[in-house]
Formats: sequence, structure tokens, C-alpha cells
Amino acid sequence: MSEIIEQPRYGCALSAQQTVLAIPRALPIIHAGPGCASKAFSFAATGAGFQGEGYGGGSHISSTNTGESEVIFGGEPSLEKEIKGALKILDGDLFVVLSGCTSDIVGDDSISVAERFAAQGYPVVGTETAGFKGSSYYGHEIVVKSIIEQFIGDVKPQVRHGLVNVFAVVPFQDPFWRGDLEEIKRILTNIGLEVNILFGNGSAGISEWRDIPNAQFNLLISPSTGTEIAELLEAKYQTPYLQYPILPVGGVETSRFLREVAAFAGLSSLPVEKAIEKEERRFYDYFVAVSDFIGEYWNNLPVDLYAVGDSIYAPGVSSFLVNELGLVPRGVYVTDEPQPAWQSVITETLAARDSRLAAVLKFENDGGAIEMDIREKDKNAGKSIILGSSWEKFLAVDVDSLYAYLSLPLDEIVILNHSYMGYSGGLRLIEEVYSAVFKRKTATSRSIV
Repeated sequence: MSEIIEQPRYGCALSAQQTVLAIPRALPIIHAGPGCASKAFSFAATGAGFQGEGYGGGSHISSTNTGESEVIFGGEPSLEKEIKGALKILDGDLFVVLSGCTSDIVGDDSISVAERFAAQGYPVVGTETAGFKGSSYYGHEIVVKSIIEQFIGDVKPQVRHGLVNVFAVVPFQDPFWRGDLEEIKRILTNIGLEVNILFGNGSAGISEWRDIPNAQFNLLISPSTGTEIAELLEAKYQTPYLQYPILPVGGVETSRFLREVAAFAGLSSLPVEKAIEKEERRFYDYFVAVSDFIGEYWNNLPVDLYAVGDSIYAPGVSSFLVNELGLVPRGVYVTDEPQPAWQSVITETLAARDSRLAAVLKFENDGGAIEMDIREKDKNAGKSIILGSSWEKFLAVDVDSLYAYLSLPLDEIVILNHSYMGYSGGLRLIEEVYSAVFKRKTATSRSIV
């Protein structure tokens, strides 16, 4: 980053420790200064809806806590000692070393240290994730690629037809990642695919990661983060990949998503269409059921939409709310600094859904600039809703707008199993948007406020 920004929306590359923790029975080993791991955890877990320590997060994360001695004499001996201790004490299936700013600045070779343990048969992977190298999105890709290169390695694929590896939202950076990945696995399984979801409760853990080379294809649900992972797997194992550049939310987009995936996988259309018909029937039965509420409270409902989130989440949610709920897009703010090539993909994808979405799209990671833009545009605050972080909640209250939570940081709600992805996620999003009416406290049946 070349300038100071207000209200950052992501952590540094070391925050990818949360990517490791999202893999069942995988544990990070941090080679960094005191406090680095705890601060990353505080933002990406506590500040993501109090998602808890899980199997080995929080105060359980191993760290060398490097200080003056390591800066002067080098920290590799300390790291070697820390890895030995972790392997002796902690019960894990995979250990991933992540280096911080101090160790990378003084030239510690964390990868070589990890390789020495791997050569002895220990499941240890080394990465260089100094905070100055990039954001948590960058760190996520580095960690995943390192596991593929160092842990899975050069194996001959035994391809199974119908097996797909899914790469989508970034664990913890997407506060709803657990629910999102469960919904993705559910709907893909329903059309006849075998799914390696890789992260979260739906993953079998390390056995799934070792199974990655055997997939018929890889599925990337993202316009940006994860692209290099899919390209690596294509080069390393000759596995083709399908990139779906927008998060499928609701009936229309999710059905389109499933048809495109099914066609790429070569699945028979009849069972796929039956599965889609069943999902759509359920989705639109619930959708119609909310019409009573709309008729009763229509004067209180939002008209204008502002969405603040990353390039995976904000576009997909906005497309659903505009195209299926009929909101008018006023601002879609993408906060994760995607590369210029990826920005073009996002813009073109939104334009294909609704030209109005592309017209109000901004790539902006400065929360202060986002706030100023919304304040300038929001002349109809009583009829608008802002989806974003806790910061957007304060803005919405100040300008008398409605609000719902979408992105980090989130320190006023508890998230266990929550999703806006797919058919079920679309229904949940409708609930959130319309329930926001009652946060204003002045909404009454058929009232004008």
C-alpha cells in the first residue's frame, strides 16, 4: 500500500494463519514477533463475528516470538526449536510455518527450515508471509500454493470422473465462510458431483488435500483470489478449471451456476434439471411468502442499495438484490484491491447482470473515501440500505439508513452458521434486508417514515 487508509478491511499476509486453521487438524507455526499471531487472530476471528479459537487458534498458536537476539544473530535456530516443540506436543496432521516481517527482513529462510523437517517425514510446510508483502488475500494464496507444492508434491493423478476441488471464499476473511462452503458442497453434491471442499466442517481434512490431483476439474468461484491456485494445479497436474466469476446468490444466479458447472463436468442434463427444479420450487415458495410483509410494510422498505465488501462477495450479493429484489444500485465498493485484469473481469461480469451495477462499481479500500462517497450520494437515506461492516453500521445510523452485515470487521454479531451463498443464502439475505426495517425502531404497519 502506498498511502495511509482509514478503516482497513483485511489483515496482512500473516493472517493466512487462519487459512491453515480452516483446514481440519492443520496447525500454523508462526515465526514472527510477539503479538503478531494474536493480532491476526483478533481481527480475522474475533472481529469476524466471534468465530472462536477452534481446534488450535487463539492462544494455542505456536510462535517463536522473535526479539532482539533473533534480529542480531538470526532466528532460524529459534524456529527449528519451535517446530520440534510443536511436533512433540501438538496433535496435528499438517503444520504450516508462516514467517512475519521481522524474520523476512533479517533473511531467515523459513522454507528451508521447514524442508529439513519434511525431509525427515514430518508433515511440515514452509511459507514466507511477511506482512509487508501483501494482504490476507495474498497470504491465503501463498499458503494454499505452498501446501500443494511441498505437501502434495509431484504425484501422478488418478483422475476420478465427477470429483471436483472447490476454491472460493477466503476462510475467516469471509465471515460467513463456513456456511458458504457447506451450501456450495450441498448444491454441487445434489447435481451428482463428488466435492473436495477443503476447508471447514464439510472437509475431511488432509485426506481431501492429498486427493486434489485426482479431481476431474477444479472449480474457482471468484473473479480474483484463487486464480493463481487454479493455474498452478492446471500446470502441475493438468487439471482443467472452471472459473465462475461471481458468487451465486439466490434463485436465478445459482441455477445458472449449476447449469454451467454441470455442462463443464459433462453431467447428464436430466438429473441436473430435476435437482434445480426442486431447489427453485423451495426457493420461490419462500420468496412468495414474504409478499404479505412487503404489502404491509412497503412504505418502510429500502429502495437504494450500497454494498461494501470484497470482490468475491459484494458483486454477487448486489446482483441478487438488484435483479431479484428490485433494489436500485447506488454504490458497489470492492475493498480487496484486485489486480487490474481482475477488475476488468468484475466489471464485465456485473455489466452482464445489469449495466447499472457496473456504472456504480468502485474499487476502493479506503473506508473514509467510501463513507464520503455514500454521504454525497445518499440523498434518500430513509429509503436506502447499506450492507457492509460495523463501520457501515455506524454510518447508516448516522444518516438514517437501514443496514445489514456483509464484510469485516464485524464485532457486534456472533456468527456460527450463516451464509448468503446459493439458494438458502439468498433466502437468508432476504430476511436480513427486510428485518433491517425494524432496526430503525420507527417502522410500523403501513406507516410512512
